[in-house]
Amino acid sequence: MQSAIIQDDFIELCSLLKLENMAASGGEAKQLISSGLVRVNGELESRKRRKLVPGDVVECGGQQVRIAR
Repeated sequence: MQSAIIQDDFIELCSLLKLENMAASGGEAKQLISSGLVRVNGELESRKRRKLVPGDVVECGGQQVRIAR
Protein backbone atom coordinates (compact mmCIF):
# COMPACT_ATOMS: atom_id res chain seq x y z
CA MET A 1 0.00 0.00 0.00
CA GLN A 2 1.33 3.40 -0.92
CA SER A 3 0.79 6.67 0.94
CA ALA A 4 -0.47 9.99 -0.37
CA ILE A 5 0.95 12.90 1.61
CA ILE A 6 -1.39 15.89 1.82
CA GLN A 7 -0.57 19.39 3.04
CA ASP A 8 -4.11 20.55 3.78
CA ASP A 9 -6.68 19.14 6.22
CA PHE A 10 -8.32 17.07 3.46
CA ILE A 11 -8.28 16.17 -0.24
CA GLU A 12 -11.33 15.46 -2.39
CA LEU A 13 -11.71 11.91 -3.70
CA CYS A 14 -11.70 12.80 -7.41
CA SER A 15 -8.55 14.92 -6.90
CA LEU A 16 -6.79 12.05 -5.13
CA LEU A 17 -7.58 9.63 -7.95
CA LYS A 18 -5.93 12.01 -10.43
CA LEU A 19 -2.99 12.81 -8.14
CA GLU A 20 -2.18 9.14 -7.59
CA ASN A 21 -2.63 8.26 -11.28
CA MET A 22 -5.58 5.99 -10.55
CA ALA A 23 -7.45 8.06 -13.16
CA ALA A 24 -6.05 9.92 -16.17
CA SER A 25 -8.43 12.87 -15.83
CA GLY A 26 -11.11 14.37 -13.64
CA GLY A 27 -13.76 12.99 -15.96
CA GLU A 28 -12.33 9.49 -15.68
CA ALA A 29 -12.15 9.83 -11.89
CA LYS A 30 -15.82 10.81 -11.74
CA GLN A 31 -16.73 7.88 -14.02
CA LEU A 32 -14.85 5.39 -11.82
CA ILE A 33 -16.69 6.66 -8.75
CA SER A 34 -20.09 6.66 -10.50
CA SER A 35 -19.49 3.11 -11.74
CA GLY A 36 -18.96 1.81 -8.20
CA LEU A 37 -15.29 1.01 -8.69
CA VAL A 38 -13.93 3.06 -5.76
CA ARG A 39 -13.94 2.10 -2.09
CA VAL A 40 -13.05 4.30 0.87
CA ASN A 41 -12.21 2.49 4.11
CA GLY A 42 -13.61 -0.72 2.60
CA GLU A 43 -17.00 0.70 1.60
CA LEU A 44 -18.23 1.70 -1.86
CA GLU A 45 -18.14 5.48 -2.27
CA SER A 46 -20.40 7.40 -4.63
CA ARG A 47 -19.57 10.97 -3.56
CA LYS A 48 -17.12 12.45 -6.06
CA ARG A 49 -16.10 15.26 -3.73
CA ARG A 50 -15.83 13.15 -0.57
CA LYS A 51 -13.32 14.78 1.75
CA LEU A 52 -10.53 12.38 2.61
CA VAL A 53 -8.48 12.91 5.77
CA PRO A 54 -5.29 11.31 7.08
CA GLY A 55 -5.90 7.65 7.87
CA ASP A 56 -8.48 7.07 5.12
CA VAL A 57 -7.70 4.25 2.68
CA VAL A 58 -8.84 4.45 -0.96
CA GLU A 59 -9.02 1.39 -3.21
CA CYS A 60 -9.43 1.50 -6.98
CA GLY A 61 -8.24 -0.72 -9.81
CA GLY A 62 -6.28 -3.02 -7.53
CA GLN A 63 -4.37 -0.13 -5.93
CA GLN A 64 -4.61 1.00 -2.32
CA VAL A 65 -3.60 4.44 -1.09
CA ARG A 66 -3.55 5.62 2.53
CA ILE A 67 -3.90 9.34 3.16
CA ALA A 68 -1.12 10.71 5.36
CA ARG A 69 0.09 14.10 6.50
